[in-house]
Amino acid sequence: MPIIQESTYIHPPFYLFNGHVETIIPSIFRKIEGVQYQRERIDTPDGDFLDLDWSKVGSDKLLIISHGLEGSSERHYAKGLVKLFNENGFDALAWNNRSCSGEMNKGKLLYHHGASYDLKTVIAHADRETAYREFYLTGISMGGAQTLKYLGENGSSIHPKIKKAAVYSTPCNLPDSAATLREKRNSFYKKRFLGKLKAKMFLKGSQYPGLVDLELLSKVKDFDTFDTHFTAKLHGFKDADDFYQSVSADNWMEKIEVPTLIINALNDPLLKGRCFPVDLAKRKSNLYLEMPKRGGHTGFLLKGQEYSWAELRFLEFFREM
Repeated sequence: MPIIQESTYIHPPFYLFNGHVETIIPSIFRKIEGVQYQRERIDTPDGDFLDLDWSKVGSDKLLIISHGLEGSSERHYAKGLVKLFNENGFDALAWNNRSCSGEMNKGKLLYHHGASYDLKTVIAHADRETAYREFYLTGISMGGAQTLKYLGENGSSIHPKIKKAAVYSTPCNLPDSAATLREKRNSFYKKRFLGKLKAKMFLKGSQYPGLVDLELLSKVKDFDTFDTHFTAKLHGFKDADDFYQSVSADNWMEKIEVPTLIINALNDPLLKGRCFPVDLAKRKSNLYLEMPKRGGHTGFLLKGQEYSWAELRFLEFFREM
């Protein structure tokens, strides 16, 4: 499929004057009011649990939302999709990765960019326990990577109810995205994410004494060290590089068979290089790549509007024949 050359996201609000501001302002200040969830807890095959947040309007179509790193169903980007799609006749399910629902999970594993196995559990549960005719998958940032990996892993045997998928601000290639957090200009994001992840790893170490080196954890100042000694070790990888390469979504994206939209802004401070899969999109008839010049990371705000451009674009894409 040819690259979508002319994105309709052209003019962000004037005060969002670069990719960093477009990223930070929505993350801190954007609020979505009026979303009321009904929480359901389900078991995972390995004896842990996942918390699912539902918002239903009586539809036979279900939107499934996968959130970003250290996010949850409460993030503005999740609630924005829930509210918009509820208003347009979709039920919505925003699931929380392990440890992200406000309560520490009970197993030894946490979550990561490649945790498509938990998305698989969510989809199987939604199919088994409900009467929906159609599923639509969405993901933001890390959740987009989990979604793309799930779609590629299942390829032509994908669940027949899954009709389309759409992701944005997604690290299609995790090694290249991880490299951006080594750049001085991105020290704000590194500090923010690393602080949250270290705090969570401390909790997991307290939950399972001896599981992780808490003394070393207190000294960690960069993602390569954290992911080598903690993320990789906890989840069965050799080191950070092995982890990044092994779970990177583009290992599987060639095999995606359902129509899928990827929106990645060219000024996203957390994406570069192979995060923009231009060659693959040109080869794949069902992979649509849209690269607005602006938008930042999980930004895409519109002046005077409640919903972001990316959220409205998802709705438009799902409505297309």
